[in-house]
Amino acid sequence: MGHTTVTASGKTCQAWSAQSPHSHGFDEDNMFPDGSAEAAQNYCRNPAEGFVGVWCYTTDPGVRYELCDVPVCGESTSCSA
Repeated sequence: MGHTTVTASGKTCQAWSAQSPHSHGFDEDNMFPDGSAEAAQNYCRNPAEGFVGVWCYTTDPGVRYELCDVPVCGESTSCSA
């Protein structure tokens, strides 16, 4: 959970409920801790099993997805809800 909407390189994340510029199969509401793809907006998430870290599809047609730079709570940072 969190509200990061850009990748580690600064690309804007595509909304999870959108299928453009990158189509994908992550459209089932139970894949997101927010309760739905729409509620997950364009936040960095990890709906894929086996993928390490949070990521998102980008709004850049030339770059399908990238990892996001989100610190893990408790690792030299403080986190709040």
